[in-house]
Amino acid sequence: MVANLLYRLYERRLSAGLPREALPNHVAVILDGNRRYARQMGFDTAAGHRRGAEKIHELLDWCRDLEIPYVTLWLLSTANMKRDPDELRDLVEIIVETLDVLADQPEHDQQGMRITGMGALDTLPDPLRQAIKRAEERTAHRNGIRVQIAVGYGGRQEITDALRGLLEEHHAQGATLSDVIDELSPEVIAQHLYTTGMPDPDLIIRTSGEVRLSGFLLWQSANSEFYFCEAHWPAFRKIDFLRALRDFTTRERRFGR
Repeated sequence: MVANLLYRLYERRLSAGLPREALPNHVAVILDGNRRYARQMGFDTAAGHRRGAEKIHELLDWCRDLEIPYVTLWLLSTANMKRDPDELRDLVEIIVETLDVLADQPEHDQQGMRITGMGALDTLPDPLRQAIKRAEERTAHRNGIRVQIAVGYGGRQEITDALRGLLEEHHAQGATLSDVIDELSPEVIAQHLYTTGMPDPDLIIRTSGEVRLSGFLLWQSANSEFYFCEAHWPAFRKIDFLRALRDFTTRERRFGR
């Protein structure tokens, strides 16, 4: 009981000390460590993924309370698609359930939560692709917090697909290779990325102690700040999130200047 009281007091102190005007506009999170958490706790792998899915709801509540308008969550990478078929089936089922809950909860409708998918969506299993479509359609009219769900996502694949889409578009318009070269610019390429319409992330958080991006938002993270947390994703606490935000607010962002 004393420990819980001290935790709550520390959490309130962290929250009160955050300069709201300096908080990130867009937070992206690599949700890492579900399997390691499950092994550590003696659970089966599916239970670890379910605990991780429950943590998503908490994180989005924290972001809403702090008025962070854009959130990106990396739930499934292109590499994850090669996992054991039984684990992948369980993981897809859990993501489908999570998407349906996020889209259908009345409080999320009241809060204006809008959900969009990001990744090579046409390569996903049908149930997951359909769940993303349902969530996008049910929340398309909302204008509150924007939650981008990265599934079947890989940074190199995204850039490859962006260039392919750019070339296909110009080819359909009858443009020559010379025309494409003349028009090519970072801004034009960005228009064909999965994240079109979303601002680049200000802060990228990775849990579970891994200190690398693993291909996450390679293009969009050029000016992002990074924060690496030791806690496995299911064990990620609000004070861990507040510490990440506190660290972000103390950094001087020069954007190459």
